[in-house]
Amino acid sequence: MANILLGCGASVAIYKACDLASKLVQAGHTVRTVLTPTAAELISPQLFEAVTGESASVSEYGPGRRGAMDHIQLGAWAELILVAPASADLIARLAHGMAGDLVTTAILACPGKRPRLVAPAMNPHMLAQPAMQRNLELLRRDGWTVIEPDSGHMACGDDGKGRLPETAALLTRVAELLKA
Repeated sequence: MANILLGCGASVAIYKACDLASKLVQAGHTVRTVLTPTAAELISPQLFEAVTGESASVSEYGPGRRGAMDHIQLGAWAELILVAPASADLIARLAHGMAGDLVTTAILACPGKRPRLVAPAMNPHMLAQPAMQRNLELLRRDGWTVIEPDSGHMACGDDGKGRLPETAALLTRVAELLKA
């Protein structure tokens, strides 16, 4: 089983990430979660701690800090990186190597060619933008596996492609990458 670093961006779909983290643990993986500061406005990191039994962090500064360089320790620990949900902002920052929070710094600090999955979750119009498609293509060229979003009714009221896939589909992709 693997050490999985679950990065969460600010998307309404973050509620699915809690179920995903729980199911990954039930499958025998160890999951540590890092959330963007905006994602932590939507859901408490403590919920991820409750379902994984592991730390969940938003920042490497302040009272929750574990060490002098949490991002380096998280990157070295991770055997697989899974970003779900991946907001438009988080995808853009990952694609361009920007490191302004614990999610992006931990991912950049991950050594070697570890499996990396990203699951976009956003409004269909945002997903269809040329800039977003370029950012996803950059991630693919850098070795990321992009898990295509599902289509359907969105929390914003729109219908179309942009929904975070269901937990079972994400678990299948994780299992496939770990076997490779």
